[in-house]
Amino acid sequence: MAAADQKPLGSGFPAKSEPQDVLADIDLTGKIAIVTGGYSGIGLETTRALAAKGAKVIVPVRDEAKAADNLSGVEGDVSSATMDLSDIASVRKFADAMCSSLSQLDLLINNAGIMATPLERVGPGWESQFGVNHMGHFALTKGLMPLLEKAEAPRVVALSSIAHKRNGILWDDIQFEKSDYNKWTSYAQSKSANALFANALSRRMESFGGRAFSVHPGGIFTPLQRHLPVEEQIELGWLDKDGEPSELAKNGFKTPAQGCTTSLWAATSPLLDDKHGLYCEDCDVAQLMDENSPPYSCVAPHACDDDDAERLWELSETLLAAA
Repeated sequence: MAAADQKPLGSGFPAKSEPQDVLADIDLTGKIAIVTGGYSGIGLETTRALAAKGAKVIVPVRDEAKAADNLSGVEGDVSSATMDLSDIASVRKFADAMCSSLSQLDLLINNAGIMATPLERVGPGWESQFGVNHMGHFALTKGLMPLLEKAEAPRVVALSSIAHKRNGILWDDIQFEKSDYNKWTSYAQSKSANALFANALSRRMESFGGRAFSVHPGGIFTPLQRHLPVEEQIELGWLDKDGEPSELAKNGFKTPAQGCTTSLWAATSPLLDDKHGLYCEDCDVAQLMDENSPPYSCVAPHACDDDDAERLWELSETLLAAA
């Protein structure tokens, strides 16, 4: 379903749009949103933009002191509650609390994530990038489904990455129990999982008028790079030899505010009212990748494969049930 529709819609918004432009004609008064990672980087800008348009925004937080400090300058109806995506019991507790206190959930932005981390285990032994980026959000979304069902045309946005193009799901060794761990292979797997998750989720939301989409936000300097030494960022071309942003980064990277706009577009655009499970970038639907595609855009076929999306969903159900 998703692959056939993977082509730009002509949204009219450039890649480096600002939040106020994307949401100019959108009124979110009375809407309720949850933004994971909504107190740092592009997540903070997402929170700020949604609240400015009238939404009530709840931010799950792992670091309460940092969240309180970062959110203190955000205007609007913004609150936080404790949750740690690496701890499924914490995720379930947060979801239960939301289901007990909220009337509905209109927007869920699964924004938080980790990147290129050393090998660690979370939950019942899951590799941490798969465990946090995918399984934590899978558990959260499942727990919040009763609230999504109560909303009118709710949307879920899953933050993926262009890094998904490196590889898909390592079906024979998802948790790196048999093979040597590679932090970028792991990250790519988790970001492919985010895209496949949105694909499968959107089918499950269709019965109550809901939609789900995945998003590549673009290249942005945020705390996501905290595990990468300067030397590696120089090698990647993000920094120059003096440790300053390279010409590539200056020309191609977005600001954190610009980095949240594709999430905002996917969460609110009427152009997506009749679409499902698509992968978006630069404030539009991404083009399906072929042999002539540029390296830093388009979506790989493996990230929008319906059969793989269903396979991952079923596997995730099994993993979650055992957690």
